[in-house]
Amino acid sequence: MITRREFVKTAAVASATAVVVPHLSLGSSPSYDAKQLPTRTLGKTGIEVPPIVIGCGSRFMAIQDEDQALELLEYALDRGLYCWDTAANYGNHEISSEERLGKLLKQRRKEVFLATKVAQRDGESAKKTIERSLKRLQTDYIDLLQVHSIKSVEDVETLGQKGQVLEVLHQYKEEGAIAHIGFSGHTSAEAMKKAAQMYDFDTMLIAMNHQRPEQKFEEQAVPAAGSKGMGVLAMKVIRPRETIENLNPRDLLGYALSLDHIAAAVVGIDSLAILKDNIDFIQNFSPLSAPKMEEMRVKLAPFYRNEQLAWMKPGYEDGRNA
Repeated sequence: MITRREFVKTAAVASATAVVVPHLSLGSSPSYDAKQLPTRTLGKTGIEVPPIVIGCGSRFMAIQDEDQALELLEYALDRGLYCWDTAANYGNHEISSEERLGKLLKQRRKEVFLATKVAQRDGESAKKTIERSLKRLQTDYIDLLQVHSIKSVEDVETLGQKGQVLEVLHQYKEEGAIAHIGFSGHTSAEAMKKAAQMYDFDTMLIAMNHQRPEQKFEEQAVPAAGSKGMGVLAMKVIRPRETIENLNPRDLLGYALSLDHIAAAVVGIDSLAILKDNIDFIQNFSPLSAPKMEEMRVKLAPFYRNEQLAWMKPGYEDGRNA
């Protein structure tokens, strides 16, 4: 193991004769193994990912038993689900999501494509959060660091200013502590599109299946990211079941994964039964037909008009009580 500073010095010498991959700086190459599950390319990252990413937010953190939670993670990893998504502010009253993941990552880090998020926009605050994330996750590098919860065009325009979060993320990337940079959001399609167009992000994590007529995530934000070669991840794809009865979760997953540019869906887990069903789903997945996609849009229409769910309201941010 070497420090980030030592790596930067070594990389400078090696660059004259070889291509150095930043996130391989700590002495061991990643060994992602999909266990014969199908994979898709996560845009210009070039990383092959299974169609389902393990979401480690509110649903996962609702598991109170630590051993049970870690057993689910290990079961997923052993069966090819090696992409995990968390955030600095995910957790419950006992432990943060990052700390929970770190218990397993300290032994199996190179097997996991690890994504987390930083909510702070101020550069110095973002640094403190990232350093804390590295410590909690018990790792020296993060595969994908995402700016958490883009909310408005004004928010987007401040990201790249001097002393703000993007400057810090690129510094960490140059040092080899971050491999890829992305952003997430579920409030403004206009802002998501603007972020994709304005900056050179690697990925976009976007809420699906909940847009209102004025928030055209599918029609505007996703194509904007796709046109720049970004890897697009979908989240909250099963949430319509909260307000519409008899929606099949497999149909909701299939709908998201059948859209153009979507590489994978981030899905929370809280039981072995759900995990097994997700694995079976992607083993047998095929894109939905055009008539089925239209059928799903009709079924989802009432959900799009729903204004009662907290996470669909302006100002919502994923976190401990998400």
